[in-house]
Amino acid sequence: MNSLYKILLNNKEIGTTQLEKADAPMGVAFGLIEFIDIESPYQFFKEYCLQNGINISTDDPEFEFIDTQVITGLKVFRNDGVEIKGEAGSAITGMKDEGYEISIFGISYPFYEEEFPHHVKAHKELFKD
Repeated sequence: MNSLYKILLNNKEIGTTQLEKADAPMGVAFGLIEFIDIESPYQFFKEYCLQNGINISTDDPEFEFIDTQVITGLKVFRNDGVEIKGEAGSAITGMKDEGYEISIFGISYPFYEEEFPHHVKAHKELFKD
């Protein structure tokens, strides 16, 4: 069961995600973003990164594909206000036709296991005999 998490950029809500994907051993959670009042996520994040000196790893205007480095002002919260915080931060990757994802890197244990028991369980299932 996935929860719905709020995504804020500089304390302004820009969307939600279910953080439905994971790399449990690395403490990573990521998921598609449902944007709120953002017509072009590609343009939005490109402009934000350029204005704030954030490196963009990949930028392909033709496909509106962007892969950002860590965006410091990007934060994810549970409905009860608890931040899903990654030691290495959060970044955006995606393209117009497939959607955009937020990734949170380095979520510490035991918080990760408490917040995402389904991701930890799925990972453990991969190595069962």
